[in-house]
Amino acid sequence: MRCRLPFLLACAVGFYFLPLRWCHGQNPAWGIDTQLSDYFETEVEQLRSENLSDIRTLEDWTAKREQFRGELLEMLGLQPMPDKTPLETQITGTVEHDDFVVEKLHFQSRPGLYVTANLYRPKHQEGPLPAVLYVCGHGRVKKDNISYGNKTHYQHHGEWFARNGYVCLTIDTLQLGEIEGIHHGTFRHDRWWWLNRGYTPAGVEAWNCVRALDYLQSRREVDGERIGVTGRSGGGAYSWWIAAIDKRIKCAVPVAGITDLENHVVDGCVEGHCDCMFMVNTFRWDYAKVAALVAPRPLLISNTDSDRIFPLDGVYRTFNEVRRIYKLNEAEQNVALQITAGGHKDTQELRVHAFRWFNQHLKDDDSLIRMPAEKLFDVTELKVFETLPADEINTSIDETFTPTLEVNADEVNEGLRDALAKQLREKCFRGWPLDSAAPELTRVFEGTVQDVRFEAYDFESQHDVPLRLYLAKRSGLDKPDLVVLNVLDESGWDDFTKVFHQRFPEAFVGAVKANPTSTDDEGFEQTRGMFRSFPWAMAYVAPRGVGPTAWDVDEKKRVQIRRRYYLIGQTLDGMRVFDTRRAIQSLRSLPSFGSTKLWVQGERQMAGIALYASLFEPEIYRVELHELSRTHRDGPFFLNASRVSTMPLAIAAASVKSKVVIYDDEEPWQSARKLAEPLGTTSQIQIRKPMTAAP
Repeated sequence: MRCRLPFLLACAVGFYFLPLRWCHGQNPAWGIDTQLSDYFETEVEQLRSENLSDIRTLEDWTAKREQFRGELLEMLGLQPMPDKTPLETQITGTVEHDDFVVEKLHFQSRPGLYVTANLYRPKHQEGPLPAVLYVCGHGRVKKDNISYGNKTHYQHHGEWFARNGYVCLTIDTLQLGEIEGIHHGTFRHDRWWWLNRGYTPAGVEAWNCVRALDYLQSRREVDGERIGVTGRSGGGAYSWWIAAIDKRIKCAVPVAGITDLENHVVDGCVEGHCDCMFMVNTFRWDYAKVAALVAPRPLLISNTDSDRIFPLDGVYRTFNEVRRIYKLNEAEQNVALQITAGGHKDTQELRVHAFRWFNQHLKDDDSLIRMPAEKLFDVTELKVFETLPADEINTSIDETFTPTLEVNADEVNEGLRDALAKQLREKCFRGWPLDSAAPELTRVFEGTVQDVRFEAYDFESQHDVPLRLYLAKRSGLDKPDLVVLNVLDESGWDDFTKVFHQRFPEAFVGAVKANPTSTDDEGFEQTRGMFRSFPWAMAYVAPRGVGPTAWDVDEKKRVQIRRRYYLIGQTLDGMRVFDTRRAIQSLRSLPSFGSTKLWVQGERQMAGIALYASLFEPEIYRVELHELSRTHRDGPFFLNASRVSTMPLAIAAASVKSKVVIYDDEEPWQSARKLAEPLGTTSQIQIRKPMTAAP
């Protein structure tokens, strides 16, 4: 156990009040605690009730439509829209069938961001033809460790369009293209820093679609005013992105690519999807709002009735809300829902209706579909690259796709703290409840052992998030000079229970899952000594998901819990900042601590959480940070954090009203002091050598 200043020698933690239904109940749909399930269900219902609720007339829709489009662009990492650099298109070869030609090509949507594609066109045509952008779902095609791209898996769609009077551009996706990028950042690769960057591969796919439209419009064979889009599964999702953000799409048929937050979050469908299916939900949308942005252009929502990752009930709810917007636009005839039998498969029944929809709306042709969509080429014939380009950035695009904040000292002014808090509230912590009165505290325990007074209070951070605040001080001390709130992680919880549990077991009834395996007698004696020497009090709180409320599921399930927060416009760490704020408010509501000097301290990820909480609460005298991450890449993880803040900037902002003490090497934090110079608060930032482990 590492040494601390006297008041830090007491190991620290706090935790949730743990009702029996949390201990034992589980949501059978996805196997985690029912209280957490209730939390997500309530949050999703709130989002759904607010989604498009203010759109009652066509005038309402017209007034808000471009605002919504701008919000979606931002959530895809495309606001402001990137520069359209030269496509640098190269056709690397062609293959022919009796009545159509396939061009094998690549273009660069950004310098080094390669998009491999097959362009299908009729062998003989008179004048420009309507075109379809086909965006692929997750269809891996790999032989001898060589990726041929999912475009080869979906070749039959492009072939049908070319045989029936269309030009079709089928593009590979980032992950399953000939150059293999990553869609599974949070799903599989622990890249939670994607959240901080405001990055989602959905944005890359949307941008590649924008540039694919640019390419189609450059072709003399294409009527640039008659372009549609379709794709299934992942391609269904990308069809939504491009149709919503780019009005050049005149007709859309997303297949098995959308459902609502109830399915994703409450029913657990998120567990079947990678990150490319989701925007960074900064503005807390349900997915009907994405779909509504296609109105009034022709839209066919297509799905099967037994698709486990796009369930029928959510698809229908989405369609019903979108149809309401089409009605306001007097374009109800332009939206339809197709449901066929089957699971999550590319079935012929789905294709036939899609083909008819394009014929009707791009060619004014209502004739019968007589030709099936068939695969006619070996996948090796459709490969674009002989050798992959050395300058590709596909495999590292997550590092550069969304810009991060760069700030200099000459840009800092006296309004930094308030300005940063405002930006954080709007872009990172929009999922917090509206500010309200301090929580009501219920004292559930008080007792004294060997002149140490110990108390426990329950309070509610927000609905379905009960917490417990612990207090320790010298017996008989009514008005402490100082109270230190410790915001603790799992390691802190373990240390805390070793110090206090066996001495105050009644305080832990219903809250501790198991007794600690050992007792820290030395830590308790150090705490007693501190209280005898100083008129101080210690407070302890652990935010949600820590200690006794750590979710008792495997690591894969814990990943999916964190992803659920992300889908509803929150992050687990972001809500832990809110929990810390509520603990501070609760502490201040106690008569003994209303005006007491307050310090806040945390270690590791909780150091960052304590730091950011201090920006939103008044009269935090001092913030103690141990093992603070030097950049947000290592956490804590908040939506868009790296776009609006940096750790040094947050420290400088905190120094306006609080002393900030960082236990680390001096050099990494000189930038924080530099940023504090225009504020005149450099002396408020102290850097001390890290504590060393006790012998």
